[in-house]
Amino acid sequence: MPARLPAPVVDSHTHLDACGAVTAADVAEMVDRAEAAGVTRVVTVADDLAAARWVAEASTWDNRVFAAVAIHPTRTKDFGPAEQSGIERLARAERVVAVGETGLDYYWDYSPRDAQQEAFRWHVDLAKRVGKPLMIHDRDAHEDVLRILAEEGAPDQVVFHCFSGDAGIARRCIDAGYVLSFAGTVTFRNARELQAAAKLVPLDQFLVETDAPFLTPHPFRGRPNEPYCTAYTVAYLAELREQETEEIASAACRNAERVFRLPSVTTS
Repeated sequence: MPARLPAPVVDSHTHLDACGAVTAADVAEMVDRAEAAGVTRVVTVADDLAAARWVAEASTWDNRVFAAVAIHPTRTKDFGPAEQSGIERLARAERVVAVGETGLDYYWDYSPRDAQQEAFRWHVDLAKRVGKPLMIHDRDAHEDVLRILAEEGAPDQVVFHCFSGDAGIARRCIDAGYVLSFAGTVTFRNARELQAAAKLVPLDQFLVETDAPFLTPHPFRGRPNEPYCTAYTVAYLAELREQETEEIASAACRNAERVFRLPSVTTS
């Protein structure tokens, strides 16, 4: 376990179900471990309709847990009316605080690019209709993601989950008012371009996340990841940006509360 952070922080993107959580007791156990490290709240994220139903339900089991729902771009080959109606219904739930993760993934060849783009445009519109942030998955697709956001008109709040661009892409996102979320990838030794991007993001435009169970921070890369590992990424960002750990944690927490409107979500 990492040392407890000097200020609380939010894991803005995790997958509790993929980490092995099934029951309310499983969720509580994982979030207890996270809270011991100073990670006091989490947003658990869906990638298909079944997962969306689970995360929406899990968010009602523990007042430290919130949810985001969407169909992952790699799963949009068969995206149709059933998925649309299901995701829209769940997206309107109070403890579902974002539409995501949606976007484009050109690394994997699981769904045609035209199907991904059509589904992405639908999710952009959904986020605007329900008045919730858009949580973007962007892998090897920076230009098309930015183009579609410009064409469709971005929602008021846009989060680039597990930001993977360089300083140039980061600057374009910052100028557009988007929020960049950094995962364990920023700690990897070969992530020089990503580290350069992380250095220039203003304090009010970044989040931290685990994307657990994937992308465990260095030096534990390759091992299972959980929300408590957010603390490692926070500590690394503080060192990288030459700021105090408390300052980074506090800023990331404020930003998560603002973007996802966490203080306005009831704990019942």
